[in-house]
Amino acid sequence: MKRPVTIIASLAAFMMFLMLVDLGIGSVGIPLSNVWAALTGGDCSEATRRIVVDIRLVKAVTALVCGVALSVSGLQMQTLFRNPLAGPYVLGISSGASLGVALLILGAPLLGLSPVLGNLGIAGAAWIGSVAVLSVITIVGRRIADIMVILILGMMFSSGIGALVQILQYLSDEHSLKAYVIWTMGSLSDVTADRLWVMLGAVGIGLVLAVAAVKSLNLMLLGEDYARGMGVDVRRWRMVLFASTSLLAGTVTAFCGPIGFIGLAMPHVARMAVGSGDHRVLLPASMFGGGAVMLLCDIVSKIYVLPVNAVTALLGIPVVVWIVLHNSAKAR
Repeated sequence: MKRPVTIIASLAAFMMFLMLVDLGIGSVGIPLSNVWAALTGGDCSEATRRIVVDIRLVKAVTALVCGVALSVSGLQMQTLFRNPLAGPYVLGISSGASLGVALLILGAPLLGLSPVLGNLGIAGAAWIGSVAVLSVITIVGRRIADIMVILILGMMFSSGIGALVQILQYLSDEHSLKAYVIWTMGSLSDVTADRLWVMLGAVGIGLVLAVAAVKSLNLMLLGEDYARGMGVDVRRWRMVLFASTSLLAGTVTAFCGPIGFIGLAMPHVARMAVGSGDHRVLLPASMFGGGAVMLLCDIVSKIYVLPVNAVTALLGIPVVVWIVLHNSAKAR
C-alpha cells in the first residue's frame, strides 16, 4: 500500500505546482514567488494580488474542478459498464447538454424569440438538457437489469439528439451557428466567482456519492452477478452512480461546455500509475491526476491561444489509441 500512497501524494503535489504555474501565466507573466505571496498575503504589489486572486484564481480552480469531476465520472462509468472506452458522457449527458444549448441558441431565433431566456443562460439550458436525458435513462434503468442494454440506449439517445442538433444547425443563421460552435469548443473563462460556488457545490455532492460507492465499485469489477452474490443492491448503486455522473459530468458540461478525453483517458493513467484496480486508491489518483492534466491543458491553451477542448483532445487521443492497441494485443 506504500507505493500507491506515495504516488497519490506526488500527484497531489504536482497538481498544486501546476496550479501555481497556471496562476502565473497570462498576458502579464508573474513569477511563482509573487503568485505564492499573493495567495498567502505576503509581500507583493496590489496589482499582482488583484490579477492572481480576483482574475486568474477563479479560472484555475475551474480547471481543477473540471479535471477532478470528469476523471472520477469516467472511472465510475468504465467500472460500471466494464468497458475501457466508456467515458463520463456515455449516458448521453453531453448530448442532452448540447440539445439544451442548441434549443436556446439555435432554436429560439428560429421561433422569433430571444436566445437568452431571463437568467437561465447557456449553463442553465445545458444543465436542464443533461438532467432530462439522464432522467429518461434512469427511468429505463430501473426496469432493465442488463447494464449493456442501458449503454446501447444511451448511445441511441446520443445519436438521435445529434441528428436533431444537426437539423437546428442547418436551419440557423450564421451568428447563432457561430455562438453554438464556440460553446462546443469548451471554455473555462465563462465561470464567474458566483457560478464557481454553484459548480463546487454540485461537484462536491457528486464526489460524496462517488466515495460512498467505492466498495460497490470494487465488487462490480468482477461483474454485477458477482456483486449481487456478495449482497450488493446493484440497481440501487447503479442509480447512485448515475446520479454522481450526472452531477459531475453534467455540471462541467453546463458551465464549461463539452470537454472531451479527460474522463476517458485519466482513469487509465491512474491505473498505470498506482498499479491497482482498488477504487480506494484509484479514486484519489484519478482526482489528482485529472486535476493536474486539466491545469496543464489550461496552461497550454493560454500559451498558444487555443480552445481548451482542442488541447484535451491532442493530449487524450494518444492514450485512447494506446488503450485500443493494448486491449487488441491482450485479446490475441
